[in-house]
Amino acid sequence: MKRLLFFLLIGSSTSVYAQRNFTIEETVFGPNKFAPTTLYGLQWTKKNDILTHLDASYQKLIARQAKDNWTEKEIANITDLTNALRHALPQDTFELRIFPFSYDWVDDNTLAFELTTDKGVHLVEYNIANKKATVIKSYPNNIPNIEKQKHYAYSINNNILIVTESGEKIVVTKDTVDGIVNGSDYVHRQEFGIKKGMWWSPDNQKLLYYRKDESMVTKYPLPQWDSRVATTQYIRYPMAGMKSEEVSLVVFDISSRKHITLKTGEPKEQYLTSVTWDPNSEHIYVGVLNRGQDHLKLNKYNAKTGEFVKTLFEEKSDTWVEPQHDLIFVPNTPNQFLYQTDKDGFNQLYLYDTEGKLIRHLGYKDVIVTNFKGFNSNYTKAYYIGASNKGLERHLYEVELKSGKTKQLTTIHGVHNASISPSGNFVVDQFSNLNTPNIVQIINTKKGTSKELLRVHNPFEGKINLPKIEFKELLSPDGKTPLNARITYPTNFDPSKKYPVMVYLYGGSHAQMITDRWLGGIGYFDLYMAQNGYIVFTLDNRGSDARGRDFTRVTHRQLGENEMADQLVGINFLKSLPYVDKDRMGIFGWSYGGFMATSMMTKHNETFKAGVAGGPVMDWKYYEVMYGERYMDTPQENPEGYEKTSLLNKADRLRGNLLIIHGAQDPVVVQQHSMQFIEQCIKQGVQVDYFLYPTHEHNVRGKDRVHMYQKIANYFDLHLKK
Repeated sequence: MKRLLFFLLIGSSTSVYAQRNFTIEETVFGPNKFAPTTLYGLQWTKKNDILTHLDASYQKLIARQAKDNWTEKEIANITDLTNALRHALPQDTFELRIFPFSYDWVDDNTLAFELTTDKGVHLVEYNIANKKATVIKSYPNNIPNIEKQKHYAYSINNNILIVTESGEKIVVTKDTVDGIVNGSDYVHRQEFGIKKGMWWSPDNQKLLYYRKDESMVTKYPLPQWDSRVATTQYIRYPMAGMKSEEVSLVVFDISSRKHITLKTGEPKEQYLTSVTWDPNSEHIYVGVLNRGQDHLKLNKYNAKTGEFVKTLFEEKSDTWVEPQHDLIFVPNTPNQFLYQTDKDGFNQLYLYDTEGKLIRHLGYKDVIVTNFKGFNSNYTKAYYIGASNKGLERHLYEVELKSGKTKQLTTIHGVHNASISPSGNFVVDQFSNLNTPNIVQIINTKKGTSKELLRVHNPFEGKINLPKIEFKELLSPDGKTPLNARITYPTNFDPSKKYPVMVYLYGGSHAQMITDRWLGGIGYFDLYMAQNGYIVFTLDNRGSDARGRDFTRVTHRQLGENEMADQLVGINFLKSLPYVDKDRMGIFGWSYGGFMATSMMTKHNETFKAGVAGGPVMDWKYYEVMYGERYMDTPQENPEGYEKTSLLNKADRLRGNLLIIHGAQDPVVVQQHSMQFIEQCIKQGVQVDYFLYPTHEHNVRGKDRVHMYQKIANYFDLHLKK
């Protein structure tokens, strides 16, 4: 697209007298207060094409089907459900205020959900035909890191316990060494898509778990201010180029009580990812990634012996390889699985067999798989949500496993969250775009027709002065890559006037600030600033998410450099606008965005009069191994890159007014980053402003976030308002 995209969000209201701006509290709590209404608990039943969801009062479960033209029919209600639960749990105490919206259909008459009571957490099945509830399983309350199946396992004090179906308690590990952690999902600092630390085998007889040895990793102090004499909490924090954790995978057999460690080999400082049991419980598949993160082996191991069986395939790169997903086995074909990778340019699906043979690439154009949605009832087709239109949109796609033929099932521009009915004949589609708060519809995949179930009107109309928002498309300095941008205008915008600017940015990987969803993905603080007289601008530079491999890899070994070059395109665009006051420009970002904001205030110090950097990385050698080394390699391997991207040696270049905000308990970007920068500013005679939130970690949350936003708004007003 060669011309700038222009979309008008909303014009002036005829009821201006009834409208107002956000309060500062609503920058934090407004998203809940003004959220567009929707249908909660949308689910297809198991076999028939019946759609269920909660009603508007959340007291009833509604069913809809094609033969009734998708009209509402009550099939259950909270009163009957409560009575059934009290009969099933006569000695227990609970309060059911709404019908459970997190449920699954067991069959077309029975749904399952979890109920938390005073005595425990219960897995309940409720039959809507006879109105009877049955407790299937029960677990104690507040169990940390629980993994549930026929039996359940949990970790406490870095060790694992199993409670069998019969109630027997089995102690799996008894480690007492400080730094040995079993069963935790906090392995490799949860990079590589890691969300679990334990996996039950499909036959329920074996538990696979991570064993992490971080005893050799440097202890990092976090001062605690909640006692008269401050104390210190220590975390294990492996910084780039320093000693990292050593992780293994262990199988515990319930019957034999034996532990088998998978023989994942040397060196011990490697990453074990994409951990997946095969459907027969005989083998375990592991993505073994070297510490340099440029060579991945998808390995197969014998679950009984731990022996290495074979490497199915390998991925290598001159930048990095980043596995993010477990394998997905095709349910009726236990020797075939889906694998996700961006090795050919875009994160897409590949069908392999368990010997490592590539059967078929299931990718479609430049669409990036963002959310796998499952299979049809006979497992001949797979469904996924994919990013398209230069990352702006999300759509539902259907792909035939046998041929790779792909069909886009949603077509209206925007961001869709959709799922297919059991027959594949219908899609329930919930979507929004810049101008549309929310629409829920049923799409007939055979006829191409649709039926609206819900259309939501603008929740701000008549209440809030909503600023005008536009999408823009700019061109990267490489001369070929389009960049998505968003500009938000002050309320009652007058193009004959000149306005101050707040640039809000992130800029790092795995994040995308701009999508064609309601309000364009904008945050409420951005809207607040626009309501208070600022032009607010955001651009997704190269390195950010949902645009493919080549879009991200330009950051390798030089974080911030190409990102800044792209941001300068946006800044120069702003400067070209007659209503932008070039002498009153500010920049704000958090985490990677704090790094970017400080980089702009030092390396391009003629641009911004004021900046706010929250939780900023100031030197990548102080950041952790897993993330930092992926993009920068080690300081020993890339000294020039670390020197170039460090901000500690550029404090003397700081111009304008910079406010740095940090959480004193930050375990992600440790406070040492900002303290080192402040020390350099002092040595260079450069003035800088600093504010600390003593009890917060990487993000300032809750009511204190209101305080933070007020401070930021005041700072920009002080330096940018005439």
